[in-house]
Amino acid sequence: MGKPDAEGHGPADGLPGLPPEWGRIVVPDDASALADEAAQLRRELRRATGDHTRQLTLPLLVLVVALLTTMAGLVAVAWPRTSRGTDRPTPAPYTPHATVAGRALPALDLVDAGQAPVPLRGLLPAMIILVDGCPCPERIAEATTAAPPGVTVITVAGGRAIATAPPGGRGVRALADPAGGLRSFLGQPVRSDTLTALLVDRAGTVTRVLPDLGTVDSYRNDLIALAG
Repeated sequence: MGKPDAEGHGPADGLPGLPPEWGRIVVPDDASALADEAAQLRRELRRATGDHTRQLTLPLLVLVVALLTTMAGLVAVAWPRTSRGTDRPTPAPYTPHATVAGRALPALDLVDAGQAPVPLRGLLPAMIILVDGCPCPERIAEATTAAPPGVTVITVAGGRAIATAPPGGRGVRALADPAGGLRSFLGQPVRSDTLTALLVDRAGTVTRVLPDLGTVDSYRNDLIALAG
C-alpha cells in the first residue's frame, strides 16, 4: 500500500489513483475516529438545506397571495349582484329658471287660427298658458273665470295647431308658437299632462311663472294684481 504504480505515478503513501491536490489521505483502522467529522458534515448539510428552504418559501408565499388576490377580484366582478328592488328613483321636480320672473317678455309674434301674426305684447296684461303639454280645458276654463276684466287669458300651442278655447271664455285668445320662442324663453322642456303659465303685467314684465298650473286659489291674487 502506498507504492507507486507500474509507470511510477502516484504518491508513495496514501491511496493510489487519487489527485495529488487532495493531499495525504489516511484511512483509520477504527471508523469511530471519524465520528466528529461525520457529525460536523451532517450539521453543515442540515444548515445548507434550511437556508435553501427559506429562500424558496418567501417567493412561493408571495406567489400564493398574488393568485388569491387575483381570484378574489375575478369572483367579485363575475358574481351576480343582488337586486335592491324594482322601484326606480323618483325624479326631482322641475324648477324653472328663477331669472324668468322679473324679466321683460320678448317681443314675440305668435299666429292665430288663420296663421296671421299676432304681437304677444299687444295683448297685455295677460295670463299666458302653454298648452303644448296638455290641453286641460278644465284648468283653462277656471283661469278664464277667475281673470278680472282687462286681463287676457292666452293659450299657446306648439307648432301651428291652435288649441280650442273653453266655450264661453271671456277674453280668451287661442294662439300658436311655431318658432317655439316662448318655450325657449322659459328654458324648460314640454312635460306631458302639465300646463305652464306666465303672468305678465301691462309693462311687459313677467311677474310670476307657474311651472305646473294648479287650482285657481294658487294664483288668484296674482290675476287681481295684473288688473290694478
